Amino acid sequence: MYMKTISFVDLNLPDPLMRAVRDMGFEEPTPIQSLAIPVIRERHDMVGQAHTGTGKTAAFGIPLLERIENTRQEVQAIVLCPTRELAIQVSEELRRLAKYLPGITILPVYGGQPIERQISVLRKGVQIVIATPGRLLDHLNRRTINFSRVKMLVLDEADEMLDMGFRDDIELILRHVPGDRQSVLFSATMSKEILSLTQKYLKEPRMVKVVHGRLEVPSLIEQRYFEVRESDKVEVLSRLLDFYNPKLSLVFCNTKRKVDEVCTQLQARGYLAEALHGDMDQKERERVMSRFRAGTSDILVATDVAARGIDVEEVGVVFNYDVPQDPEYYIHRIGRTGRAGKSGKAFTFVSGKEMWKLRDIQKFAKIRIARHAVPAEEDLRERRIVNMVERIREQIASGNLEPYIARVKQVMGDDHTSLEVAAALFRMQAGTLPGSSAKGRGR
Repeated sequence: MYMKTISFVDLNLPDPLMRAVRDMGFEEPTPIQSLAIPVIRERHDMVGQAHTGTGKTAAFGIPLLERIENTRQEVQAIVLCPTRELAIQVSEELRRLAKYLPGITILPVYGGQPIERQISVLRKGVQIVIATPGRLLDHLNRRTINFSRVKMLVLDEADEMLDMGFRDDIELILRHVPGDRQSVLFSATMSKEILSLTQKYLKEPRMVKVVHGRLEVPSLIEQRYFEVRESDKVEVLSRLLDFYNPKLSLVFCNTKRKVDEVCTQLQARGYLAEALHGDMDQKERERVMSRFRAGTSDILVATDVAARGIDVEEVGVVFNYDVPQDPEYYIHRIGRTGRAGKSGKAFTFVSGKEMWKLRDIQKFAKIRIARHAVPAEEDLRERRIVNMVERIREQIASGNLEPYIARVKQVMGDDHTSLEVAAALFRMQAGTLPGSSAKGRGR
């Protein structure tokens, strides 16, 4: 298991890439990034073993972008992906990383899209091509992509490409790129086929492996996911907080920026929320944690890095506001609830393409996460009534109700029955708007 923690500053990235990484809100490299980036930057061929969702794109994308000459309008790097979806995803992330690198052109090339449109863009000049094997071969046969200036070739999720029957296509492509190119291969498994491919086409490759420790999901944690549009996440989070009314909640976001945004939005809705991320100094982090443990704040919005070492037994619900970048992070996150023999809940918000990440998590952790509907307004109203009944019983059991009995008698003197007074109080409580009940929780 890779243990040493380093920062992006330690990697000594060029300023344009460092600025892009900061904009993306990442606090520190993932293990595969920490290990692979230095090796690829030294121009070695490399074989990286890591699961999907561990940050592989930035692991090869950062050193790849460093090598691109923006003055040359020719294909200098090719990334092979097994599916159209992954090709688009890789293309989008490379564009974000290249935000401050002027003149870099990236083109995803895949089947199902008119090839004439791709040819038109290629004629204008493209430096990085992200392609599925079949469509790249189409361009090779049409001679619409010139492979002669390619200096870096990446095989992303090579095991998936082989499982899908692309071996012959991959070998044909490998034979057409220049022999002095740098080759980088990523795979979740090291099968005989993968090893055969590396021995045949890679030159003295360095092996980089991120081995996940044996992690088990606590059995007392109820896991659910909710399909939620990004724009609706805060509303859904508020509704679930109102519905389950946990004593303490942890909300995980992937970036520092998102942590601040979500925390501010929760505070505006009346929740006792605080933020925890890497931009805060140690003393401020300790103050935030102290208030959370004491219940002065009952919702902690945090990044994975900042939340390391959090051990609070009373956390009732963990919310994955963002699907985590690494499947292992999911298990670390949800393990913050269901402690000391208590039950807990873990809710994950899934938006659009994040469904692929959720599948990777389930595959990695060998678990099934059930889909659930967001509670409706009627459900919230009924839950508030149930909660109110419980609180009334607690108040009756505690005694000392004489001053309040006098008030009820006063209202009854206006020709109302005790039943009507109680019903009116119930309706007032049940009609509380979602998100405002946090102010009246009495914590």
